[in-house]
Amino acid sequence: MEKVINILKPKPNPQQLLRDWQRKLRQECRNIERQIRDIQKEEKGVQKAIKEAAKRNDMGSAKALAKELVNSRRTVNRLYENKAQLNSISMHLGESVAVARTVGHLSKSAEVMKMVNNLMKAPEMAATMLEFNKEMTKAGVIEEIVNDSLDSALDSEDMEEEIEEEVDKVLTEIAGETAAQLPVAIRKQKLKQAAESAADVDDDEELEEIRARLAKVRS
Repeated sequence: MEKVINILKPKPNPQQLLRDWQRKLRQECRNIERQIRDIQKEEKGVQKAIKEAAKRNDMGSAKALAKELVNSRRTVNRLYENKAQLNSISMHLGESVAVARTVGHLSKSAEVMKMVNNLMKAPEMAATMLEFNKEMTKAGVIEEIVNDSLDSALDSEDMEEEIEEEVDKVLTEIAGETAAQLPVAIRKQKLKQAAESAADVDDDEELEEIRARLAKVRS
């Protein structure tokens, strides 16, 4: 019976599909904006905790918190990129519908397919873009995409080295005034010790709570 209903049900025209997709895309953009605000709100507490750790010369905790802050900033940058691609998809879909008015049907778009594929590899967007993939494939806008997670894999050693460099910048940026009061030799030694011991820092309740909140808003 359901199949009969689906057959009899009129297929949505290109303009209807576009409106539906753009509405969903706008909702996803609003979700991203909200997530970014939540992350940046939590970052203020992390910055304060880094300064307090630096003042009490607890550079191990400061380093661990700075690393959490770096990861959060990376997440925010990635979310901004996701939002930009969602807006680009909406724009390209509008162009496709304009063409459809002339040819009478939606045509395949390599650009939309590329952006949907990229967003399917983003953890925050994978589930949503999988649905878009199905709908757009059915409508003939893109071909079916098989998401190969290996394509987006990054070399962990290079990533760790890059994070360490950014962590040092964050420490200098946030705890700079405190660090500047120390003799150069001691400051360098403390940063070196922090780099070596950050992984071994025992999570106290405050540090664990901060990490948990950051993990929640980043997910």
